[in-house]
Amino acid sequence: MVIHYSHRPALPRLFCVYIALLLLSVTTLAQPVLPSVFGSHMVLQRQKPVPIWGNAAPGEVVTVQLKEAVQTTTATKTGRWQVNLPPMEAGGPFVLTVSSKSGTVSFTDVLIGEVWLCSGQSNMEWPVSAAKNSRADIRTATYPQIRQFSVAHTTAPQPMTNVAGSWAICSPKTVGAFTAVGYYFARDLLTDLNIPIGLLHTSWGGTHVETWTSPQAIGSDAALRPAQERFRNRQLLSPEQKRAAFLALIRQKQGDLPTPALASTFRQENTNTANWPVMSMPNYIETQLPKFDGIFWARKSIDIPATFTLTGVTLSLGTIDDADSTFVNGQFVGATGTHNAHRTYSLPDNLLRPGPNLIAVRVRDYGGGGGLYGKPDDLALAGSDWSVPLAGSWAYQVAEPDSRLVEDPNEGPSLLYNAMLNPLIPYALRGVLWYQGESNAGRAVQYRTSFPLMITDWRNAWKEPFPFLFVQLANFDADGGNSQKGSAWAELREAQTMTLALPNTGMAVTADIGNGTDIHPTNKQDVGKRLAAEARRVAYGQPGTLSVGPVLSQSVVVGPLVELTLRNADTGLMTPNKYGYVVGFEVAGSDQKFHYAKASIQGNKVLISSELVPVPVAVRYGWADDNGEVNLYNRAGFPATPFRTDRWKTVTEGKTFE
Repeated sequence: MVIHYSHRPALPRLFCVYIALLLLSVTTLAQPVLPSVFGSHMVLQRQKPVPIWGNAAPGEVVTVQLKEAVQTTTATKTGRWQVNLPPMEAGGPFVLTVSSKSGTVSFTDVLIGEVWLCSGQSNMEWPVSAAKNSRADIRTATYPQIRQFSVAHTTAPQPMTNVAGSWAICSPKTVGAFTAVGYYFARDLLTDLNIPIGLLHTSWGGTHVETWTSPQAIGSDAALRPAQERFRNRQLLSPEQKRAAFLALIRQKQGDLPTPALASTFRQENTNTANWPVMSMPNYIETQLPKFDGIFWARKSIDIPATFTLTGVTLSLGTIDDADSTFVNGQFVGATGTHNAHRTYSLPDNLLRPGPNLIAVRVRDYGGGGGLYGKPDDLALAGSDWSVPLAGSWAYQVAEPDSRLVEDPNEGPSLLYNAMLNPLIPYALRGVLWYQGESNAGRAVQYRTSFPLMITDWRNAWKEPFPFLFVQLANFDADGGNSQKGSAWAELREAQTMTLALPNTGMAVTADIGNGTDIHPTNKQDVGKRLAAEARRVAYGQPGTLSVGPVLSQSVVVGPLVELTLRNADTGLMTPNKYGYVVGFEVAGSDQKFHYAKASIQGNKVLISSELVPVPVAVRYGWADDNGEVNLYNRAGFPATPFRTDRWKTVTEGKTFE
């Protein structure tokens, strides 16, 4: 099964990055130059020293002023300078001024408040515009105290000092592009903090934890070091060489790219497609052209019998990543811009005719997987009393590959740490929000060490053990995994739970708010709320805060029963099931074969039993890729953390990063 990862289109960025790097590398500057993370509308961290840094002419004296605080320093021989402004309380707007004899730079509308770094893969990247109930949320998103700095996608084999990006003020016009998890987290915190909140958003869909980890940390891990050495010794292609090789692959598949004029005819019936390659749909274009992003066309001709009624016909194409414009017999019939929306278009009466009919779909793939990726049964042409399946062979043609250079953030370790994290260090933070792990599920046992390694690495880079809050993987049927066949996703969730052994960490459990058929569940509101609850406990130390659900404390076998005691259940356990049924539990005997179990709540305990297991040995809860049916909560409304009491062999043992 191809797991779908997707990210939104990145802004044109490479030109900006190169120009910024050029400005920072010159030896003679007209005025001090700061990385782009410093700008008008930014939020600076309250109650902590605030590092401000940049470049100037070597030996030049630089003065930084914010409110009454004034700091002066001298640029080094390489032109680097840095000051640390004293801790300040929340407030603003203020003006930050950086001056030298060569000139002055001023940033306006600067706020002081809370700064959270938001990172991970596509579920952190997921924008507000694609979240559940986004229209209503966008209409009411007038929160000028919430700001976001969004880092553009780029990779680097060596540490970089700047990124492309800018600060945006939250409003109905801008919030659609905000990270949904970060925005809902900030909106929830704003209700009781009532101070500015800044989000440093740096994420990339489908990425591994190892690419977010520094070269030094990767080299310190015996299991990861070999991959680092192999990557260093590879003969890496330049971006230009990568693009040339990619274009050569396209030509090998289909010949030369069409001119824009020719591509505009691909909707028409008389277009000659005799030499077009074919692929089976539903499918991703990446099965034919790995790492493709851009525009391609998919066409299919179908024969309709003369006996069919050709009024009231609908065309269903399932889900398409990311956007489509669809034509039937050359006529436009509909378009959709959301990758997880089900396409069903009503056709004008008598547009179809007996005999051959053409369906042509223009697909725009912004990133990650692209194509008609739904279920085969979703593809159909249907009248009032007939249906023609559309799954199967489709002709395709690439019309316009993205002009951006081909970059693979997982090509080697540390590529995103170097390019998208290192330039932000040491910007003062309150803490980090992290949503990632889907791409590491196949190596879940190794994640037990690689994820804590990354957290420790980041804390070392900032020289501070800041709060690190993360999202446990939601339910998703990645590969039908369960206790019977093994579940990599369950093992990844277990690795995430084990990471809570690190101090100053917190986890939001989301098994109950995912989507078994979509790796990108759109309910990001509750994800943000649960992270905000953890922030109140971990980062803000609010007394009496219950921010997590029941966690296994003890398991005792009493005859045919297993008695589980759970923490975070002082007020009692509950289930929203109106009959009081608790589901998601399994029990096994010494044969290690699990069977679904009956579960009953007694105070802060759960009693487990199964007639098929008279002598129970082990219990599991929520142990499956798609574990969305779990329904055990504490009375504060937080779901129980999935767990197992056994330590039997797992399916990802021995799987390592390469």
